[in-house]
Amino acid sequence: MSHAPAPTTRRSVLQRGAIVSALSTGTGSGLVLAGAEQADARGKRQRFKPGRFKGAPLLRAPDRHVVNRFSYGNTPALTKQVRRAGGAQQWFEQQLSPETISDTQADALLDWWPSLTRGPLDLWKRNTSGVEGGWKVMADYQRWILIRRVVTNRPVAEMMADFWMNHFNVPVHGDATFTYRFDYDKAIRRDALGTFEDLLRTAVTHPAMGIYLDNAVSTKKQPNENLGRELLELHTVGVGNYNETDVKSSARILTGYLVDMWRSWDARYSADDHWTGPVAVMGFSAPNQAADGRSVVEDYVRYLARHPATARRVARKLCVKFVRDDPSAALVDALADVYLRNNTAIKPVLKALVASAEFKESARLKVRDPSEEIVATYRVLGVKVTDPPAGDSSHAAHAILWQAGGIGAVPLDWPRPDGQPADNQSWSSPARLLASMETHWAMAGRWWPKEGISYRSPEDWMPKRRIRYALLVDHMSQQLLGRRSNRRLLKACVQACPRQWRVRPKTVISAGHPLMQYGFYRLIVTILDSPDHFTR
Repeated sequence: MSHAPAPTTRRSVLQRGAIVSALSTGTGSGLVLAGAEQADARGKRQRFKPGRFKGAPLLRAPDRHVVNRFSYGNTPALTKQVRRAGGAQQWFEQQLSPETISDTQADALLDWWPSLTRGPLDLWKRNTSGVEGGWKVMADYQRWILIRRVVTNRPVAEMMADFWMNHFNVPVHGDATFTYRFDYDKAIRRDALGTFEDLLRTAVTHPAMGIYLDNAVSTKKQPNENLGRELLELHTVGVGNYNETDVKSSARILTGYLVDMWRSWDARYSADDHWTGPVAVMGFSAPNQAADGRSVVEDYVRYLARHPATARRVARKLCVKFVRDDPSAALVDALADVYLRNNTAIKPVLKALVASAEFKESARLKVRDPSEEIVATYRVLGVKVTDPPAGDSSHAAHAILWQAGGIGAVPLDWPRPDGQPADNQSWSSPARLLASMETHWAMAGRWWPKEGISYRSPEDWMPKRRIRYALLVDHMSQQLLGRRSNRRLLKACVQACPRQWRVRPKTVISAGHPLMQYGFYRLIVTILDSPDHFTR
């Protein structure tokens, strides 16, 4: 007995695909469907030969790989920038000097959320008086970060700022850290492409870190060990390289960096509260006799920053973020050697990473985390977001934070000192996948967010008034993924259309076609749901 095939729905298309597997491994291209042929309604077999639409020049695969790893989503505009630079390598070199790149659109975003630049006492008074809660300022800070990533011309600097703020994690939401959190952001950004030694000094002595890990109330009479321990365990050498005696000395060295908590919020160094006496941490020691112990801190930071264990730890974290989850020991050791030979400078390490064979062979082996994927979706859809009016939670500049949270993570909200993970497994669950797909569905259909955002219409996407479907799929793949379509993607895009539309690869699409009238989102969402959009 024969049965008519079940109608093709978006859910059936997704169920037939092995996207979860592709996300877990970072492999695949397009919806992975069985076979390259399909029976049409008349029982004939049709081949899914991908079209080849002659659009603007694309990046070569090696160049696309560099851009995908070090940006928040390739776009036709970014492709043009890379080509004008002479290729991805030259573009990357330019990105390592962000001060030479104009970024006016990103810089202007501070006008949208003016409270970010308020001083700590002002923020605290507004919080306690009910004018503006600290939690709200921090939510706006997260929105500022997301929108900044959408529009920035300096994606490498932006990515490195994010990387270091997770390495030296100070969660944005807390009872007191909000008073100094945006200032902490500025300080980390300033050193994000400098030296690790400078970054370490900046992070460890900053009031935001002091408040979060209790160094802001650590005195010679009552040394607090939180920051002294995390400085060793998370920020530098790692577990197994120190003992509890080292932790106590580490905490004593750091005493004196105080914040007048709950009153003026002034940050100062208090020589009267610095613990004095001999200190020793691993191979570092100092008599520590002066009341002002900041010179000892300088020496201690320099020692930790240049320790071989720190070099390997930093090198491995960079590899996990930008190469693969299981980098070889040889690559980690090579980058650690570059780090040490260049006095902890970050740029030479990044250059060596990008030049390595292991990086070049790691294309599509990294999954975007939820925040990265939301930003990439905004970028490739070419949406424009406007300045949000106060109190309008439905506005896109506000909603983008809810979207990231709905998928699974918002920027700099990781509640533990170790920072948000950068491995694939953390962001490859079926729940995350389905949440991302729902977001694609809403944005491809221009349903949500609706306020303060302009989407491209189907007519805006069309490269010509009449075009065969296979060519249209290829054009959209170039626009959204920066690469050509393939058989599997074409097949998925055909199956995404209701059967009654009778869409085939050779079907001519024009203004009167149902796809253009009320279903273009099906084409967009199928391409966004492919592993090529989920991976970096």
